[in-house]
Amino acid sequence: MTRPVILTVHAHPDDESSKGAPTIAKYQAMGARTVLVCCTGGEEGSILNPAMDNDDVRADIAAVRVRELDLAASVIGYEVVERLGYRDSGMAESPSNDNPDCFWQADLDEAIGRLVAVIRRERPHVIVTYSDDQRGYEHPDHLRVHDISVPAFDRAADPDWYPEAGDPWQPLKLYYTTWSRARMVAMHEKFIEMGMESPYGERFLTPSRPDQDHRITTMIPIDGFQDARTEGLLAHATQVDPTSPFWFGLPRDVSNSVHPYDDYIRAKSLVDVPTPEDDLFAGIDGLEWEEPA
Repeated sequence: MTRPVILTVHAHPDDESSKGAPTIAKYQAMGARTVLVCCTGGEEGSILNPAMDNDDVRADIAAVRVRELDLAASVIGYEVVERLGYRDSGMAESPSNDNPDCFWQADLDEAIGRLVAVIRRERPHVIVTYSDDQRGYEHPDHLRVHDISVPAFDRAADPDWYPEAGDPWQPLKLYYTTWSRARMVAMHEKFIEMGMESPYGERFLTPSRPDQDHRITTMIPIDGFQDARTEGLLAHATQVDPTSPFWFGLPRDVSNSVHPYDDYIRAKSLVDVPTPEDDLFAGIDGLEWEEPA
């Protein structure tokens, strides 16, 4: 018997809070080991909270975002935070894209190797990363997260790749995290029902905006764990405006009742288990679930 391990790969500090934080909180409470890989330092992130937009914060933004990530990870329930060490690439075609230290400019095989080293060290059964279809938000660093995660899933098990990175390890399941249109429609309708202006209108629900709902294979019930997302986001005081109607416009108990699931697309599975699923570890035998003391 072995302890379940889940590893998530994210682009910047705050992505771990907006994408799947309740899932991590739930599995950590059940006894899983939870590992976060953050690929960049988030140095190019805009300061969206007016209360934090001052000269001192701007001058120290890299260190501030390190502290914010550590706080958010603790709030969510990540036991391990691994930083791949790349610089934030910024938005497409911005000058920061040309910085040789940024993730977008990294040698792809070298970046995959950094992730493989973490996988071999932490030995996850499940890896969560970003989708192959990111037309809704094509940030260079988000694209790169996908580019390194998919080959790392396979190369981690191949002793011919990166022999210096540790003993081979084969993860068993790979998932893409996604925000479903169903979630956004439900949130939009709840705002309207309560007589409030919805922030989920034209920008997010236009018919031309691509969605992945038809690809969703796995819905994780997260009742009782939704606060992990809210508190994780609030830990990123520079990046998240606490008055944002998108994140905090509904009363917390109401927001938590709307679409109480995290949605995933199963990209690879080396265990034979049917979809739809309600558990990322479904089909994996020999796991010992033991609630932490």
